[in-house]
Amino acid sequence: MAGHSQFKNIMYRKGAQDAKRARLFAKIAREITVASKLGGTDVTANPRLRTALSFARENNMPKDNVDRAISKSLGNDMTNYEDVRYEGYGPGGVAIIVEALTDNRNRTASEIRSAFSKFGGNLGESGSVAFSFERVGRLIYQNIPGGFEKAFEFTIDSGADNVVEHGEGFVEIITSVDSFALIRDNFIKKFGDPIESGLVWLPNAYASCAESVKETLLKLIDILEDNDDVQKVFHNFGE
Repeated sequence: MAGHSQFKNIMYRKGAQDAKRARLFAKIAREITVASKLGGTDVTANPRLRTALSFARENNMPKDNVDRAISKSLGNDMTNYEDVRYEGYGPGGVAIIVEALTDNRNRTASEIRSAFSKFGGNLGESGSVAFSFERVGRLIYQNIPGGFEKAFEFTIDSGADNVVEHGEGFVEIITSVDSFALIRDNFIKKFGDPIESGLVWLPNAYASCAESVKETLLKLIDILEDNDDVQKVFHNFGE
């Protein structure tokens, strides 16, 4: 796929997440709690919880944190979170999708809109950007055991939609949304935990922007990712 910068910078982003570990763990814990509350704590019957727990493992979240998040879903905490998606354009016309998990839609919308405005972007209506993306499941491995050939063979056997080899040993597996949980579980059994996995918005095409705009764009993305209510940020920027 295009957007090679996503793979060139993936280890950098993992390092940046490490530097913000407490905030990242709080976001994962919120997702685990909500997934448990909505679908129950039986991991085998709750694909959203399995995905959240997989993400926790990928980021080395301590088991105590995971257990507390699950326990919170069984307690008397009456906080109700809802999934919200925001769409807009950043500087340079780069399309951005923001997924949030919030207990106050007005607060979150105000903060997201303020960030877009501050950095020269525009928050749009629902659907204003999503048409430029495809919703898919994705797993990313680096130096997968057996190399790309083994990953390719297993992709065909598992029913995944596509597998792409990138530089530096990266392998990207794409699935449909409906089949993601099963295929991810099969890959984990075969190859261990990926370095990234989840449902993502994959751009249909990538956009570039002037170097003078790039710094502002990356600041906007950082601000959005640092927001406590924001779970994930997707964009179509590809150098």
